[in-house]
Amino acid sequence: MISLGLNKNAVRMLTGFIMGTFVMLSIIYGGIPMLIMLIFMVFMGSMEYVKILNHKGFYPSLKVICLTQAILTAVVFFKRFDLVAITLTICAMCSFMWVLFKGRQPYIANVATSLLGMVYCGWFPLHLIFLRDLHCDKYDSGLGFVVLMFTAILMTDVGCYYVGTKFGKHKLAPVISPNKTVEGSIGGMISAVLGALLIWLYMYKLLSIDIQWYIAVAAGLISTIFAQIGDLCESLIKRDAGVKDSGSSLPGHGGFLDRSDSFVLTIPVMYYFCKCFVFHTEWMTTVTNFVKGLF
Repeated sequence: MISLGLNKNAVRMLTGFIMGTFVMLSIIYGGIPMLIMLIFMVFMGSMEYVKILNHKGFYPSLKVICLTQAILTAVVFFKRFDLVAITLTICAMCSFMWVLFKGRQPYIANVATSLLGMVYCGWFPLHLIFLRDLHCDKYDSGLGFVVLMFTAILMTDVGCYYVGTKFGKHKLAPVISPNKTVEGSIGGMISAVLGALLIWLYMYKLLSIDIQWYIAVAAGLISTIFAQIGDLCESLIKRDAGVKDSGSSLPGHGGFLDRSDSFVLTIPVMYYFCKCFVFHTEWMTTVTNFVKGLF
């Protein structure tokens, strides 16, 4: 590796800036650029996931995982949602058959971790396409909410780090991640909500996008809560497998899973929140009318 004479924090910031710019430009352009970015991220994350499990003594099938993700990516990109269930069903059967013919112990763990890899490394992140492509009469796309989510997650990392470093006393999850504190978590939440409101102000004042402030607050809270849960979930997998980082591909960050763990759970939750409470709220009117009809 070429040394640039930078300290650890500078390397981390430079890597984060380059990766963040690449990801955000891909999302802003959408379409094929975002698809290529997602395919790359999903594939790298899947390889790291399999290596982590190998260290534990489990042997999920990278081939079955990648095949599933390739099919799901095509299904999602071409909006053939009717094929999602059959894709997951057939690929789940393939994971069983792979273990059956491979004959490598532990059988149950190998099947289970293959299934988890399909969902955790592929299906969850692919919801980014759903979120980006959301639209209705009021909003042209979900791009603004993607930017809001990314900002909230970034501010979560910043708030957790600085507040936790200065004021952290009570451990949040001492067994899974000893360095995380309750104070840092609260600081991350506050920072995320402030970041979400900043993006809301930009969207509302400068872009004239009619969105209520409380929607931005709710989206910020959802982003920061599930970002922290996602971070802890990846830490749980790594600690159980006895590894510190998922890889070494990203200087200062570790691997791709280390950098994207905050997004894996947040993206699908944010998508369903936006779909049900922002873009398509007809069901709320139906429920309200139903409740009114009871009285």
